[in-house]
Amino acid sequence: MTDDHDSGSDAAADGNSEDEGHHDPERETFSHDPVAHAEVRAGMTVGELADEYGNAGVGAADLHEAVHVTESMFADDVTVFFSLAGAMVPAGMRRIVADLIRDGYVDVLVTTGANLTHDAIEAIGGKHHHGEVTAEGKTEREHDETLRDEGVDRIYNVYLPQEYFATFESHLREEVFPVLEGECEADGPVSIQRLTEELGRANAAVNERDDVDEDPGIAAAAYESDVPIYCPAVQDSVLGLQAWMYSQTSPFSLDALADMTPLTDIAFEADEAGAFVVGGGVPKNFTLQTMLVTPRAYDYAVQLTMDPKQTGGLSGATLDEARSWGKLEKDAENVSVYGDATISLPLVVAAVRERLEGDD
Repeated sequence: MTDDHDSGSDAAADGNSEDEGHHDPERETFSHDPVAHAEVRAGMTVGELADEYGNAGVGAADLHEAVHVTESMFADDVTVFFSLAGAMVPAGMRRIVADLIRDGYVDVLVTTGANLTHDAIEAIGGKHHHGEVTAEGKTEREHDETLRDEGVDRIYNVYLPQEYFATFESHLREEVFPVLEGECEADGPVSIQRLTEELGRANAAVNERDDVDEDPGIAAAAYESDVPIYCPAVQDSVLGLQAWMYSQTSPFSLDALADMTPLTDIAFEADEAGAFVVGGGVPKNFTLQTMLVTPRAYDYAVQLTMDPKQTGGLSGATLDEARSWGKLEKDAENVSVYGDATISLPLVVAAVRERLEGDD
């Protein structure tokens, strides 16, 4: 009995020895890229931090990949469509986008009327302010009721005094709409892109004339850099609301379809195309669907979003899903980063600009 048991043990031991270090030859090997531990040290640059993210996993790895894809996308021969949704301007991301436009990294901007509204308010002297989600001792409802009485609008923890909307209305009626009204009288309704162009011109002019401390902003940068701004849902904003109100007593009107031809022409003429998508909503779909009427699709795409993919909604849909629609090339380089875009956008842009401009 003892001899048999020992014999069996030896056989098992021999078998383990033979199998040790071996595996099914069809099993995928992961030894080529082991997960390491990110190092964080005093004095490191944003680019170095992004490199360390590449040693880690989960969201850190995605952000590292986003830096890589964006670096490739920002090359000189790639036409970049930049999609900007959400409250990115009131949240303080305005200058990041404006600088990208001025420095030649963006060829087309697709955004919301809300972002353009808040951008113009800052350009002509208004300011957004830090606030609290709730005031001490009050429920959120009570706090918002107090803000209503005080004439203050809240965007999570960003506050905007309502009088700035009145200033914005005057800006549109005095500096923007009259020019477009004359064009409408002569040639009929103008495109939404023509409205955003004139808004950028007026923002830049008033900003300089009134010596406003704040940067003239996104629309002004686009106007000065000949970068078209498309705003497919402009009606869903104070800008669109004011445009409609002005149209009630003047020949001014917008042609919602007029932008489609020049936008698709840009897509057709692109040797390579990249989509940098911040947030979801209409700007995201408008940007991605542009390629559906061209023979090609996006070669690069980066998405920064907080929306989950499991709902089946557009805002959280992965860029891999967009490949099934023909919006991305089959071999496109793409990545989605899930998290607050006010955190991820500055990190990605800073790291990419460090790589591209570090030797300048």
